[in-house]
Amino acid sequence: MDAVTLQVARRTGLQPSRVAGCCKLLADGNTVPFIARYRKEATGGMDEVEIRSVEDALTQLSALEARKKTVLAAIEKLGKLTEELRSRIEACFDRQELEDIYLPFKQRRSTRADAARQAGLEPLARMMLGLEPPAAASRIECARRFVSPATQPAGPDAGPAGAVDADAALSGARDIVADLLATHPPTRQRLRDFAAARGRMVSRRKRGAGEDAATFGDYFDHEEPVASAAPHRVLAMLRGEERGALTLAVAVPDAAGMDIAERDFSARVPPMFRNDFREASSDGWQRLLWPAVEREVLATLKEKADRASVTVFEQNLRSLLMAPPARGLRVIGVDPGFRNGCKLACVDATGAVLATATIYPLEPQARQRESADTLLALHRAHRFTVAGVGDGTGHREAMAFLAAIPWPSPVEVVDVREAGASVYSASPLAGRELPDMDVTLRSAVSIARRFQDPLAELVKIEPRAIGVGQYQHDVDQKMLERGLSSVVEECVNRVGVEINSASPELLSYVAGIGPTTSRAIVEHRNRKGAFTRRQDLLSVSGVGPSRFEQAAGFLRVADGPEPLDATGIHPERYPAVRRALALAETGLRDVLGKQDAVDRLRGTVQPEQLELGPATWADILTELSKPGRDPRGERVAFQFGDVSSVDDLQEGMVLPGRVTNITDFGAFVDIGVHRDGLVHISRLADRRVTSPFEVCKPGQVVQVKVVGVDRERNRISLTMRPSDIN
Repeated sequence: MDAVTLQVARRTGLQPSRVAGCCKLLADGNTVPFIARYRKEATGGMDEVEIRSVEDALTQLSALEARKKTVLAAIEKLGKLTEELRSRIEACFDRQELEDIYLPFKQRRSTRADAARQAGLEPLARMMLGLEPPAAASRIECARRFVSPATQPAGPDAGPAGAVDADAALSGARDIVADLLATHPPTRQRLRDFAAARGRMVSRRKRGAGEDAATFGDYFDHEEPVASAAPHRVLAMLRGEERGALTLAVAVPDAAGMDIAERDFSARVPPMFRNDFREASSDGWQRLLWPAVEREVLATLKEKADRASVTVFEQNLRSLLMAPPARGLRVIGVDPGFRNGCKLACVDATGAVLATATIYPLEPQARQRESADTLLALHRAHRFTVAGVGDGTGHREAMAFLAAIPWPSPVEVVDVREAGASVYSASPLAGRELPDMDVTLRSAVSIARRFQDPLAELVKIEPRAIGVGQYQHDVDQKMLERGLSSVVEECVNRVGVEINSASPELLSYVAGIGPTTSRAIVEHRNRKGAFTRRQDLLSVSGVGPSRFEQAAGFLRVADGPEPLDATGIHPERYPAVRRALALAETGLRDVLGKQDAVDRLRGTVQPEQLELGPATWADILTELSKPGRDPRGERVAFQFGDVSSVDDLQEGMVLPGRVTNITDFGAFVDIGVHRDGLVHISRLADRRVTSPFEVCKPGQVVQVKVVGVDRERNRISLTMRPSDIN
């Protein structure tokens, strides 16, 4: 097994045999969704998250190889590349270790050690470290050999160096020793490990910080171990430092740090140079080594916090995208507002806009009657069965108004998460989709469509604008964008896409498609009519056999001549399905959607007879039993309790709520009072919870109890522990 595979396995914690299969599939150009869904035997059943971790590790190793080449070329250009050094660099699989090796050769601003080397004092420094034998019986005599001839009498003992006197020579040698200690790779690594295990993050209020620093008041006098620093606190402290509110440091005991700095050198130091060495190591520790390592430790903490926060974003987004749809319903979307009224958009079961209007239900009685008449007229004309109200300012009042209207036939009034709707409404995409519509009305359309199919609508919005997670503006933006885009792709392909009705934005996330091909598919559809078979995709410009292989299984063609085109079974497996049906002496129509018939097929035909792996055959049987099954499940109806503002809350109240966001430290829950309450991670369950996702997810309906209301800070504390509620 090659070194790269073993390194990927080490970085991901996955079995090398599984990693090897995954690496080969990725190298062959296969997409993550395709590998996860249709190549399970080759990877041992890796899911999308595991495959992406392999992909990320391969990317990191590729970048490391490129960096190695740069480092080797730079050192070779200096004429200092030995075979031993080349071997060390080529065998290195850690970016920080590579940078440590390169550090002594790196171009940098001229330092005191550089000046001492130019003065010819490096041999004296080597004597000081015991790397060369002393040239005289005392340190002063050794140093005098490196005093400039211009400043000493001529004679047989005059040295060739450039120091003005012995003290200056010793001082320069100490600068070189300090530099050697500070750039010694094993020392730096041990010190980083020590800081990670024993260091403490120390945050203090910055002297002269303004009143706005109060936002970071929790960190004005804060310490915690580096080893257990929570990602959200790390990001908060770093933000406070960036805004000039905090000073942030990593603290380790100086004595222990000095011991690490001296460890590889002190044993060889000659007695005459012992004090010089101690002075040099102390200077190197305080001035060079620890400040550099401290920056590296903070950078590592930031990277870890970024990764943890992006993971939280991904999990939140995955829950929102996989929220159950409500297809087949006519919906009126309501974008609530006080000053400018509530914007309305009625859409049919496919999301097409039927009518728009603006009402003023939150103003005086006359306007309320007028608003009710407008809604009733829209209902008579379009017979919507659901009123979806965005959860922005005024949504509880708007919902109460809608619920009180005497509808001729039932209308369910629900609230809809509207984060990102305003971003969509002002986007070029919304301009293309709804060109003749006012921007404010587009938000109402988005709200209505989002209720019908959250996934299809949310893919139109930049993932970071959906408003979930923690510290989204503080994390590495490229990492965030890559992670969230991957989650969207994962969810779209898990659900599948109806090729004849999907928007270009939705199609672009199908494995192997992308924006250009998705537009070509829609243009082909508009020009030549609906696709009747998956195979017709090959007639689209830009779609060849490879792209078809990656995408076909995730595209659905409903009511076509090939029933399997409406399932998640890949076209490459159609012949195997036909063979299985022949062996069982039955027909596709007799099996499709009939669990008993599928069970008989399972008992009659074994995967080996079809030259299929067990996982692939199991997936085929699942698709045959439930063709077109939506993995998102069924929508759960929900109503808030009898509270509408923070002033209505009392400690001890037990209320229904809906989870809106998950962070490292807990879950935020909407209980209908215009302000989400926080269930701290310690109050999520009666057991110890490592991650809030163990207990809940965005969109989940929960029961909570109010344990605290801070009206001055507008904070609500809740608990979900059964022992607190019951």
